[in-house]
Amino acid sequence: MRNNRIIIFSVASCVILVIFFIYLFYFFQEEGIGAKQPIPFSHRVHAGVKAIPCQFCHPDADRSTFPGIPPVEKCFYCHTYIISKHPEIRKERKYLETKTPVPWIKVNYVPEYAFFNHQCHIRKGVDCAECHGQVETMDRIKGVRFEMGFCVTCHRQKMVTLDCWLACHN
Repeated sequence: MRNNRIIIFSVASCVILVIFFIYLFYFFQEEGIGAKQPIPFSHRVHAGVKAIPCQFCHPDADRSTFPGIPPVEKCFYCHTYIISKHPEIRKERKYLETKTPVPWIKVNYVPEYAFFNHQCHIRKGVDCAECHGQVETMDRIKGVRFEMGFCVTCHRQKMVTLDCWLACHN
């Protein structure tokens, strides 16, 4: 009887360990990083290593309420010459040739009832990293769900308007 308990305990322990390691290696590694995009784009390489400013790819941020996703043509300012034969760049070239926008997966969310204006934040000198984090260290953007508490905390710290109706909910 004692031997059966030892065998059952050993088998159960092994099963639990296997499940734990499967979780660690297959599920946990994805935690904390953003959605897999149709074309792997590394902000770490582009904004970090290459030091390309945010507004090169998102030029509408300082003159519009929405910073915009860069058109595929923007990528080929560089990738016509740089690693143009890479399989992912070739894949991206198909979007360019067919005049189809890349179906990027959205990672940052502002509730529909709120109005957020990038333009006024950039003009006031708010650095992109204050809201979006250190994207120059990320291969895949983690993304943020911007909720009211996030904005209110920032506005209080910077001592700017908290008039919700005029600023955000119009």
